[in-house]
Amino acid sequence: MKVAVIGDSRGIGAALREQLLASGAEVIGVSRTGVQRPADAHSANYESLVFDAVAHPCDLSGFATQLDGLVYCPGSISLKPLRGLKREQFLSDLEVNYLGAVQTLQANHKLLQAAEHASVVLFSTVAVGTGMPYHASIAGAKGAVEGLTRTLAAEWAPAIRVNAIAPSLTDTSLAEPLLNSDAKRTAAAELHPAGRIAAADEVASLAAWLLSPAAASMTGQVLAVDGGMSSVRK
Repeated sequence: MKVAVIGDSRGIGAALREQLLASGAEVIGVSRTGVQRPADAHSANYESLVFDAVAHPCDLSGFATQLDGLVYCPGSISLKPLRGLKREQFLSDLEVNYLGAVQTLQANHKLLQAAEHASVVLFSTVAVGTGMPYHASIAGAKGAVEGLTRTLAAEWAPAIRVNAIAPSLTDTSLAEPLLNSDAKRTAAAELHPAGRIAAADEVASLAAWLLSPAAASMTGQVLAVDGGMSSVRK
């Protein structure tokens, strides 16, 4: 299986890269900074590309003849009251979370079509389906991602499956400003009925499953990894 992981330098993307390589998959990792991995048994199956997939269409046809999977991981966390949000912030969140995904999928559609059964995984947020204060910009951008997920699942069926994962706050470097003290971590954990914050590996494991043949009947779905926030009340 050959999979492109867009945004694999940190967080969920990095965790997914390592899980896929450990499973024997070939991985093309794309990030703005590149990834320096130590030599190991999986290094021959990994190609790291330095490229800004948000700013420019990321055409991988020079590196693969087909893609069995594509995962778009870039994201942002911009939490402000509506009155404090500028137009530029809305546009930035749309560009990173939605338009970057759109142009990446457009650029690599033929590679996905060339695979026998391809799978696409995108990322939303629990804040789309569950109202949360200060999430106007990011929830709007991720809401567009959920619409794209369902649209492409219909448009590209049955050859290409398209699903999204909607996490709550996850323990990654992107969320570090929200988790950079014991008090913040405790408060964040207590918001979740599960009483904990998800690790990047946990979310990555769901993405890996969605890419696999075990998820062959899954398409057009937005799956929550949110510690029960969207469906449980304590």
